[in-house]
Amino acid sequence: MGTETSSMDITEPLVVEKNTPSVSEHVPEWKEQITIRGLVVSAVLGCLFCIITHKLNLTVGVIPSLNVSAGLLGFFFVKSWTSFLSQLGIFTKPFTRQENTVIQTCVVACYGLAFSGGFGSSLIAMDERTYELIGPDYPGNRAKDIINPGLGWMIGFMFVVSFLGLFSLVPLRKVMVLDYKLTYPSGTATAMLINSFHTKTGAELAGNQVRKLGKYLGLSFFWSCFKWFFSGVGDSCGFDNFPSFGLTLFKNTFYFDFSTTYVGCGLICPHIVNCSVLLGAIISWGILWPFVSQHAGDWYPADLGSNDFKGLYGYKVFISIALILGDGIYNLVKIILITVREMYKASSKETSLPTVTEVLDDESSRLQLEEKKREEVFLKDRIPTWFALSGYVGLAAISIGTIPIIFPPLKWYLVLCSYILAPALAFCNSYGCGLTDWSLASTYGKIGLFIVAAAVGQNGGVIAGVASSAVMMSIVATAADLMQDFKTGYLTLSSAKSMFVSQLIGTAMGCIIAPLTFWMFWTAFDIGSPDGPYKAPYAVIFREMAILGVEGFSELPKHCLAMCGGFFAAAIVINLLRDLVPKKYSQYIPIPMAMAVPFYIGAYFAVDMFIGTVILFVWEKLNRRDAEDYAGAVASGLICGDGIWTIPSAVLSIMRIDPPICMYFGPSASS
Repeated sequence: MGTETSSMDITEPLVVEKNTPSVSEHVPEWKEQITIRGLVVSAVLGCLFCIITHKLNLTVGVIPSLNVSAGLLGFFFVKSWTSFLSQLGIFTKPFTRQENTVIQTCVVACYGLAFSGGFGSSLIAMDERTYELIGPDYPGNRAKDIINPGLGWMIGFMFVVSFLGLFSLVPLRKVMVLDYKLTYPSGTATAMLINSFHTKTGAELAGNQVRKLGKYLGLSFFWSCFKWFFSGVGDSCGFDNFPSFGLTLFKNTFYFDFSTTYVGCGLICPHIVNCSVLLGAIISWGILWPFVSQHAGDWYPADLGSNDFKGLYGYKVFISIALILGDGIYNLVKIILITVREMYKASSKETSLPTVTEVLDDESSRLQLEEKKREEVFLKDRIPTWFALSGYVGLAAISIGTIPIIFPPLKWYLVLCSYILAPALAFCNSYGCGLTDWSLASTYGKIGLFIVAAAVGQNGGVIAGVASSAVMMSIVATAADLMQDFKTGYLTLSSAKSMFVSQLIGTAMGCIIAPLTFWMFWTAFDIGSPDGPYKAPYAVIFREMAILGVEGFSELPKHCLAMCGGFFAAAIVINLLRDLVPKKYSQYIPIPMAMAVPFYIGAYFAVDMFIGTVILFVWEKLNRRDAEDYAGAVASGLICGDGIWTIPSAVLSIMRIDPPICMYFGPSASS
């Protein structure tokens, strides 16, 4: 799934009716919206959110939208700081909604690179561990196609590719936000939250949310610390391997591993996403893999290792790929068609609608004035088109000259072609994200991977393919993030120029922080080990896709290709049903991309997320208003507390300090 999140059903009228800035409110100049304290808080939160994103990326690959959490934590840190200084009698500048928005924008730009930079997928798909996992004897998996992670080249790569997406769509910000009035649900939800914090009526709720977040952050941190003492040496110790439903189900990865991160994800993700993940786990680990295992010796050799692609492992990986591609390609085509239709409708309205005189009551007049002020603020500080175009061309030229040095098989003309196509793909992704809240950056990356790998061929096609996917993902993802934040800025009366500058600053932070935090994981933990906690599932998937692009499907085990075709078609049919049946039924139809994740990884995290969604469901039944107000804060606390524990855990691992106890569960000895 990556950062692809489901639609949140937030509409424009809801935004203008409550928690909107007053018409008479003073709006600071764009330079005043960017403060030193805001940048310091952004850097701290950027580190935390990069750690969380890496942890999720390297374990399950499911990353919920953290925009709202960034806005909430930004408010929490600055308010705590200003309150502390005021108690000491030190005057501080008032904390405005615009400064809060800038912090949120900066943090999202920073941690977004931890996903779109390919640290959990394309960049480590090139490393030696992934090469060895697939096997040196596997056709197309060449020892020459290895580039191990290095802090220097990763930081350099981030700097030459990450800024292009920001310049690609800046001239279209008015079209996307004002003319087409795209919703951008996550950006809208974040704006609503920030606006509510900075109103007198929302101050009490904001304080309660902050207290909830702090409470559950502390609980999550200390629980993670407690679990560490029992996790021993090896991969079978501790609460992470607790056979909650018995040893038989435990062998098929069905158990609760007491992870506050995944329970928090279950609280944040929509119910249908969590249920889809659990359904995928039941279909794969409960039915399909036991069935395929019964045919060992017939469909594939029975004596193969657990990670041999010519055996059961091959079914797991390639059926996951089939589901992901089926869902991704369907949604890509769908969003392109919706984009074309909506643009046609917009142009038709402009030319054919008659002029009418509307009689406005006081409330409608007030709303019109508020909307007019938002538009004035949004358009006041212009970002010149020449600046955006020259920035894109200049950065593209630097990148075209630099990337072939880092990845020799990815020739300069292939990079040039990518940059010619990128603005059109970035527009499609940003427009679709505005309509549905789904960013399909990883889908564009996978399509680019197949095309480039096939074009280059056997002599370097694997490296060229996975590297090109990292380039394409970075551009289309950052472009969609920028438009999402422009929407947030529009609704919070923040200057478009301050949004753009804070995106640039946040991206620059991310180019350093994302590789550094990844390097902490890389040096402290056994990344990519199929038996460890950080399996890096998408590394294998991306390398295998590149090999497929070069070699074809000849080496797959028996019936694997037919199964892949069946699941690819099933993903398209399920999506068609979701779009064709009435909404009262379609809301219960699962999401194929969410179902695909446990096929490869296992069922344990699906159990955790389902527990989170059950807690939220019961909470909503008992007190819906309370759940709506505080579920996000509780989830953020659970995720962040576990994420913070990763830092001391990594330090202990680097210092070779092992947990003192191994808590292990096994069958009782027969009498």
